Amino acid sequence: MRRNRIKGNPTEGASNYHCMSRTVNSEWLFAEADREALRELIWVVAEFCGVEVVTYVVLSNHFHILLRVPETVVVASQEVLRRYSVLYPAPSHYRTEQLEVLRREVEAGTPDGVAWLEKQRRQMGDVSHYMKILKQRFTVLFNLRHKRHGTLWAERFKSKLVEEGLALCTTAAYIDLNPVRADLVDDPKDYRFCGYAEAVAGAGSAQRGLCLAVGKLDWQTAAEPYRHLLFGAACTPRSKGRVLEVGALLRVIETGGKLPQHELLRCRLRYLTEGAVLGSASFVQKHLDKERQKYNRVRGLQPKKLPPLTDWGGLTILRRPRAGICLSQPDSRE
Repeated sequence: MRRNRIKGNPTEGASNYHCMSRTVNSEWLFAEADREALRELIWVVAEFCGVEVVTYVVLSNHFHILLRVPETVVVASQEVLRRYSVLYPAPSHYRTEQLEVLRREVEAGTPDGVAWLEKQRRQMGDVSHYMKILKQRFTVLFNLRHKRHGTLWAERFKSKLVEEGLALCTTAAYIDLNPVRADLVDDPKDYRFCGYAEAVAGAGSAQRGLCLAVGKLDWQTAAEPYRHLLFGAACTPRSKGRVLEVGALLRVIETGGKLPQHELLRCRLRYLTEGAVLGSASFVQKHLDKERQKYNRVRGLQPKKLPPLTDWGGLTILRRPRAGICLSQPDSRE
């Protein structure tokens, strides 16, 4: 079993994945225009693949996406064509003609049309195909824009399976607080390239994603509890300092104390980016049992509790990361 690559069984319903990818050598490559292009692609590719973006953030050297992948269904041929036109919106006369040829072949049921249809369907409802298409398309765009060639990303991508409810909401908040941890803004609503900022600005797709995280039906009822998770009872940013002082965190660790969760989420926590599976002990155990049926190397693994620095509500992970806590240090720039 490859590290951080456990996948849920889509036949049992929707699955949530926290995905992250960094630039090669973690170089600060993405200017504002690049981040805007990647932000737009995140939504376009999500529509093509038929997945839902719960939230996301794009920084100068990496990005996070929290995705909900729905239960596997056979996508109707007309819907496949519609999604394809979203991914390839006819930028040229050639592309327009190609789409019409594909449409005729699909409607006629020709061998080429059937083969093309099945190829597109295999790319839908799958987190790996989503990330592959997103990163490949952005790499082409970025290299053309900056007159460069070669690899852009340091690795394929990391992914973690996330349970519904508390685990999903906590992960969403951790992702949206990235620009605060990077010392870019005091409030994520002021950082354009994240899901929370889009939701506050009125984007319906971003609002629906965070409603999924909070478990509410509409943004009006989801906005307040989600902001409470980001900032605590006051629902306002810290008046002094965006992140927790390193010395203060060390004193808490040394004395065995606890922090409010919204304060701890301002620290870089590998527990929330690694660990393969995040959720209740029963959720992690269920997926561990599935993997045991296929891989011998997972034998002996057990769900592991998150460090008792706050009340995590019983959240566990499959593996402890190499370094559980990274003290707050900016890792991005404008």
